[in-house]
Amino acid sequence: MLLTGTFARVVDDKQRIALPKRIREILEAGADGKERGLFLTPGTDTSLALYTEEVLTTLGQRLAETSPNRRDVRAFGRVFYSQAERVELDEQNRFRIPAVLLKHAGITKEAVLVGVQDHLEIWDKLRWEQYLAEQAKEFDRIAEEAFGPQQPPVNG
Repeated sequence: MLLTGTFARVVDDKQRIALPKRIREILEAGADGKERGLFLTPGTDTSLALYTEEVLTTLGQRLAETSPNRRDVRAFGRVFYSQAERVELDEQNRFRIPAVLLKHAGITKEAVLVGVQDHLEIWDKLRWEQYLAEQAKEFDRIAEEAFGPQQPPVNG
């Protein structure tokens, strides 16, 4: 599953937001043909994250592999899972964002959905524009750091 793109959306008076058709089709296209559960969680950088149940389970397994004695692991698990909510799509392909998560992301009316490989992030529109402008200035440096120095191939 590869989620990409940026989609402007409006949060309605009932705190609902619509999934774009292209994203919904990708999320529904599970290899097993079963309907996927969707979970909305707190995200990083004051965003929200929308995961399929499969991806969220994998994330949980990775977290479980770290030491439960680490304070940061315990704190992350508590905050993350206590605010995670299963969401259901209605007939118009909208889902409701719980008030605590709207507050976390500072979303009032205008939002942006951003495809980030295996999940969607949901941002307040103004915060996203500010974040994107800041990061765009440093894109080359960020790319170099993200991928690290190129290592020559090892000859066997």
